[in-house]
Amino acid sequence: MNWVKISGTFRRLARIKSVEYEIGPEESVSTAVVRAVSAVEGREPCFLRPLADVVDPTALDSLFDPRYGGTPRTGGRLSFIYNNCCITIDNGEYLTLQLLEDRFSDERDQEHSDSRVR
Repeated sequence: MNWVKISGTFRRLARIKSVEYEIGPEESVSTAVVRAVSAVEGREPCFLRPLADVVDPTALDSLFDPRYGGTPRTGGRLSFIYNNCCITIDNGEYLTLQLLEDRFSDERDQEHSDSRVR
């Protein structure tokens, strides 16, 4: 069973800061990306921008598929932008999604806090 874990804080009308998604053993990475973004956006997948506009879904899946002979691939991380979200895939097992608006807001907040005179 797939799960979506919401972490972080909520802002402005319960905007989600980040989401961690465990990719099921029989689920393709490309399907997991669309499902996670759909859940965060609160829209059906058919109303999202096609993933193929950003990355080739077949190539994305093959990056994390088992090697020839069925041995699993180990390691690997890929990040890209899709539907106003920064998507990071780790080892083909987990996906982290962060809304760009919140990501840039966090970076600005960090810059301001680091630049204060103490």
